[in-house]
This record gives sequence, structure tokens and C-alpha cells, in this order.
Amino acid sequence: MAPLAPTARRLTLAGGHAAIIAVFVVFAAFPFYWMLITTFKETRDLLNTANDPFLFNLPPTLDNLRVLFFQTAYVRWLVNTAIVGTCVVAITLVLAVPAGYSLARLTGSWGQYLGIGIFLTYLIPPTILFIPFSRVISTLGLQDSYWSLVLVYPSFTVPFCSWLLMGFFKAIPHDIVDAAVIDGLSRFGAFVKVVVPLSLSGILTVVIFSFTLVLQEFVYAITFITSSSQYTVGVGVPTFLVRGDVYFWGSLMGACLIASVPIAIVYNLFVDRFVAGFTVGAIK
Repeated sequence: MAPLAPTARRLTLAGGHAAIIAVFVVFAAFPFYWMLITTFKETRDLLNTANDPFLFNLPPTLDNLRVLFFQTAYVRWLVNTAIVGTCVVAITLVLAVPAGYSLARLTGSWGQYLGIGIFLTYLIPPTILFIPFSRVISTLGLQDSYWSLVLVYPSFTVPFCSWLLMGFFKAIPHDIVDAAVIDGLSRFGAFVKVVVPLSLSGILTVVIFSFTLVLQEFVYAITFITSSSQYTVGVGVPTFLVRGDVYFWGSLMGACLIASVPIAIVYNLFVDRFVAGFTVGAIK
């Protein structure tokens, strides 16, 4: 069999690459398509097994969104989630950034051992911490308030993010900081003006990881909060849209779509920095 001509080979390789990319694009975009089409489908259309699940067999409807926004406190849950997420991200950055940098600059093997020890605390099962956290929350008078989540969530975002940032800070040469100090900056000034700008990929990774965790966490939120007005999205949506064996699929998908699209947009805008932060932080 005669070998392919160079032009034919290039076209074949380009076609193969395009096919692979198309498969991954369909795989990544399909959940959003499914949520979108389910949000606007009538219940009769969803439950009829003879209908095509990928298309509208009946005219689209806004009833599912009407249930979501007018028969639940979904907007309030979004606001609560945004408040908790913003506070948790701020606390995580304030604690994890200097902790990660300090661990990265420790001489000898102490920094590595301390980093591993901090990361291991992230692996503690949440069920073990219910009782001590309950005592702390009760003492502080934070029962049935989303502020209890602001207190609890950093207990597992800070250890992981400190370990992640430690690996990222190790990738920054010491000579850059030393040169900044020679030029007249203090150690803290060199950290703020030199190290932090060079570490934006890792810091962005911490922001996205922390906020995503707040968005999807369920166990602590359902345990420490009982009032619907204090719920976050991760608890309010399944609690009010799953009633016994009745699932409000259209409203469920609409709630998930609205909550996930902003995170997906931010991720895609900064995907290069996000991937760099995870890979450098995990490997170095």
C-alpha cells in the first residue's frame, strides 16, 4: 500500500484532531444542553418515555422557572451562597497564601513535612468533626445561621489550598525575591509586589476551588441549618424540589443551570491560569 502524500497526511491528522476535540466538546457541553432543554420542557414531555428526550416534543414552557422563583426561596439561596462563598474565599486567601509561602520558604525538610501534615487534615472525614464543630457553633451562638458555614468551611479549604500554594510558591525562584529586597523592598513588600503577581494562577485556583466547594457542599449545611431562609443552593434546591418520590425535574435542572453557568464562564475565561495553578502546585 502506497504511503499517504504529505498533504493527505496533514489533512488526516487535522481531521483526527478535530474529531477528538469534537468528542470532548460534546462530552463537556452535553450536561449544560440537557439542563437547558429540561428546564423548558413540560412535565408531560419529560415523563412520556415515547418522546425523544433530546428534543422538544411539546412547546417550551416557563412553568418550571415559575415554580423555582415563585414557589421556593431560590433567589435568597443564591444570595446566601454568594455571601458564604465570598467570605470563605476571603478567609482562605488571608490564611492560605501566607501559610503556603512560609512553608515553601522553610529550609530543610521541615516545610515538606509540615505541608504534608496540613494536607492530611484535609482528608479527615467530615462526620468526625460534627460534634466539636457543633459545640463551637453553639458557644458562638451561630446555630441555624449561614455564618456557621463561614466558620466551618475554611477548616477544609485552608489546609488543601495551603498545600497547593506551597507547591506553587516553590516554583518561584528565590533570586527574584532577593533582587527585590536588594532594590529596597522589605520582605513583605517583595511578597506583595513580586510574589503575589507571579502567583495569580495559583491564587485563582484557590478562589475557584473554594467557591465551588461552597456551592456544592451538602453535609454541613443540612446539619447546622434548619431555616429555609438561611439555606444555600446546595441544600435548598434538593430539599424543596424533591418531595418524597416526586421530583420537579424541570425546576431542578433550571436551578442547577443558573448556579453552574457563572462558575463555568469564570473557569473558561481563566482556564489557562487555572490549569497552570493546579499542575504547578501539584507537581513542584
